[in-house]
Amino acid sequence: MTDSPAPLRIVIADDQASVREGLVLLLGLLPDIDVVGSAANGREAIELVAEHRPDAILLDLHMPVLDGIEATRLLTEQQPEVAIVVLTTYDDDVSVLAALGAGARSYLTKDADRVDIANALRGAATGLSVLDSAIQATLVAAATRPAPPAELRRSLPEELPDGLTRREGEILAMMALGMSNPDIAAELYLSANTVKSHINRIFTKTGSPDRATAVRYAHEHRFG
Repeated sequence: MTDSPAPLRIVIADDQASVREGLVLLLGLLPDIDVVGSAANGREAIELVAEHRPDAILLDLHMPVLDGIEATRLLTEQQPEVAIVVLTTYDDDVSVLAALGAGARSYLTKDADRVDIANALRGAATGLSVLDSAIQATLVAAATRPAPPAELRRSLPEELPDGLTRREGEILAMMALGMSNPDIAAELYLSANTVKSHINRIFTKTGSPDRATAVRYAHEHRFG
């Protein structure tokens, strides 16, 4: 009679308490998964991984104190044996490529069910990469997307202010050109929700309460 394999030991990190506690409950009910800790931000996640040395971590991207991208980068450097599986609402190419480039092994959206999440964790722990269908479609679109129009590329400053990413800069420049959210989504092959998320982050970073203020910011900083 052979012993059954040891359960997969995981840490869960998500800043939303309801989501985090739900994942702990759902995954903890599986006989081959042992949730050894849960964190509300990236810094706590790193500390729990150092303390418990799990097989894998299920990690949200946008968290306070230390976001998921930076947490992924640090975990990859400090605990390379721990498999990182991203579970997030963000399916845009910038987030996906940033997470995979930082060392995430798998990437799922929060549409994934418990079985998909558990399978991704098990697969990642054995060295496999798991990308759900939405993420695969995002990567294919990113690989085949034409370059932004020349006038848009020229309108972006070489150094972007206030921590804006290149994608946020592109969207801000398009806003300054008078393009609507649907127009921006079609031009960049992004979902409407993804464009809205980018614009909300642009508002936050630029201190803009509304679109008109963001457009003024874009002109002041020579985005368009």
